[in-house]
Amino acid sequence: MSRTLDDLENQSIYILREAFHKFERLAMLWSIGKDSTVLLWLARKAFFGHVPFPLVHVDTTYKIPSMIEYRDQLVRDWKLELIVGRNEEVLASGRTFPQGRATRVECCGTLKKDALKQVLDKHQFTGVIVGVRRDEEPTRAKERYFSPRDAHMEWNVTDQPPELWNQFKTDFPPGSHIRIHPLLHWTELDIWEYIGRENIPVIPLYFANEQGQRYRSLGCAMCTAPIQSRARTVRDIIEELRQTKTPERAGRAQDQESEDAFEKLRRDGYM
Repeated sequence: MSRTLDDLENQSIYILREAFHKFERLAMLWSIGKDSTVLLWLARKAFFGHVPFPLVHVDTTYKIPSMIEYRDQLVRDWKLELIVGRNEEVLASGRTFPQGRATRVECCGTLKKDALKQVLDKHQFTGVIVGVRRDEEPTRAKERYFSPRDAHMEWNVTDQPPELWNQFKTDFPPGSHIRIHPLLHWTELDIWEYIGRENIPVIPLYFANEQGQRYRSLGCAMCTAPIQSRARTVRDIIEELRQTKTPERAGRAQDQESEDAFEKLRRDGYM
C-alpha cells in the first residue's frame, strides 16, 4: 500500500518529537533548499508553530545571493533562532575552489564539514537534525533515522544500528553526536507534492526563469548548474519529475569529480 502525504508527515513529526525528547542539545541544519525548508515546516507543525531549537546554516560565502536573502527573510517572518557557521580561517587563506588549489570535493570538506564541526564544538550539540532523503543519492540510502558520528564526525557506514518497527537506538557513546533524518523515507516527488499541498514558501530559484532554466538542487554558485525547464509552478515541477530520468544531483559538480567522491565526503562528516 502506498503511503500518503499524511503518513509521511506523521512519521517525520514522530521522529522530530522523539529527537527533542532524547537530546538535550539539539539543532537543525538548514541549507535553504527545498528539503530542509520542508523539514523546518514540519518542525513548526510538530511544536505548534514554534521551533524549540536553533537552526544552523553553514555559509560557504559562495551561495547565490538570493538564497541568503530568502534565508534572512524567513528568519524574520517565522522568528527563528539562526546560527551561521563559516570556516573563516580557510576563507581568509584563499585555498578554496576555484581561486586556490583545492578540488571541489576538498573545498566542500573545509567550507561545509569543517565549518559544521566548529559549530558543533562551540555549542556542544549532541543531536543534529538533517533533511536528507534515501532516494537523493546512493550513499544516503545507507543512513538510519538516528545515525551516529564519532568525536571526529566520521560515519562508520558498516556499523549502523538496526531500526525495526519504529524502535530507534538513541543512546550512544560519549563524544559522539547523532544525525537525525526525519525525511529519510520521502522522495523528491513527495517533497514537491507536500510543498504544493501546504503552500510552503520555497526560494524562486526552483522555478523556471525567462531563459527557461531552473535549479533542481541548490549549492554553491560555482558548483551548481541549472537545468533546462519550463516548470513555473509547483504543479509544473511535479509533472516534470514524473517524466524525467535525470538524477536530482546531476547539476552538482562536486559529485562528478570521482565515482566515490560523495561517499568519501559523507564518511568524513559531510551532511
